[in-house]
Amino acid sequence: MQPLVTSILVSACLGALVGLIRQWSDQSAKPGAEADLGGLRTYTLLAVLGCVGAFLSTHYSMAVLPVVLAVVALHLTSMQLRGVTAGSQPGSTSLASSLLTCLLGALVQWGHLQPAVVVAALTAVFVGIKQPVHAWTRLLTPEDIRGTLQFVAITGVILPLVPDRAYGLFDGFNPYSTWLMVVLISGLGFAGYLMMRFLGAQAGITITGLAGGLASSTATTLAFSRRSKDEPELSASYATAVVLACTVMLPRVLFVVGVVRRELAVSLIAPFALMAVPGTLYTLWMWFTRRPVDGTTVATPKLSNPLSLGIAIKFALIYAAIAFLVKAATQLEWQGSLLPLSFVSGLTDLDAIALSMAGSLNGGVVTPELAVKAVMLGAIANTLMKGGLAVSFGSPALRRQVALVLGLTVLCGLGGFWLVR
Repeated sequence: MQPLVTSILVSACLGALVGLIRQWSDQSAKPGAEADLGGLRTYTLLAVLGCVGAFLSTHYSMAVLPVVLAVVALHLTSMQLRGVTAGSQPGSTSLASSLLTCLLGALVQWGHLQPAVVVAALTAVFVGIKQPVHAWTRLLTPEDIRGTLQFVAITGVILPLVPDRAYGLFDGFNPYSTWLMVVLISGLGFAGYLMMRFLGAQAGITITGLAGGLASSTATTLAFSRRSKDEPELSASYATAVVLACTVMLPRVLFVVGVVRRELAVSLIAPFALMAVPGTLYTLWMWFTRRPVDGTTVATPKLSNPLSLGIAIKFALIYAAIAFLVKAATQLEWQGSLLPLSFVSGLTDLDAIALSMAGSLNGGVVTPELAVKAVMLGAIANTLMKGGLAVSFGSPALRRQVALVLGLTVLCGLGGFWLVR
């Protein structure tokens, strides 16, 4: 088979993929209606047009492909201005997807098959998620948008301008690294927050616990513990969500530590895996023996937007204070005080001590063994704190289950702590 024929067939297949998704998306939004700018046939021909245009530009005249793209763009623009489509006009997404479909045909002709497949996949995805994205954005409140914009604006100003150097007593404060840690933690928490907002009560208890662990395991524990008193018949479901959120905290901390110091994250895998065993086994037991619980519709807890400036500044202050105390302890040769400091810090915020240890390890301030033990002790303290919240605010049934599982989690954590070498 001639190379040009092969390129045309491959381009047609990729264009058909984009067109199929486009047609399905439009018809899903308006059942019985045609796609606002064609569908499978149109996008297949656009890809073939790009492929043939690239071939002619390469072998005959360089102007062919630019003319093809210009004609497609003008055609779409004229359709929008005249409003010839049935009930809706093609917007910027239509123009972008059409031009990209033409260009992926050109990529195929020029031998860049892998980039062409990537372009086709991305185009299909973004064309197909139009309706879900519109539905999701309606769930965001004005406070969410305001807080997110404030955080992005402040971060965009702070990070490029603040110096990346140590200041103060013991060189204990680095403004750049402090705010960088805020961005890392807030961004990860925001991902969990969005999951909870978008999925809602229909997600079930498992997804709610997972998302709550990403957003804020402490807030999730407190919210579901309080709710179990008002709805004691759902205590088992709420206990599962609390245990799952507390267990998800461990891989979450591994991830953020790995971003800063990969070696520390690797050293924490084994002790954290041991610490996660009770929560994992409990969740699996609930899943297989009491599956209807997971299908129970439960309202997601109300959490604050992790990108709000108040929460970001609070974490920045905690992180800066702990980083300073760690630096002071090492400078004054009080390394023995780092473990008690880690325990106290873990009672309030595990992320702060974990990231401080990762940063200190990067600077050669602490030994790898001490850093691992400090993070483990912080995780144990944090688990104790959340167990205390569940016991203080939860129903009797939730107290028993959460206290048992988190108690075993603490014991496993102590075992992992003493095994660190």
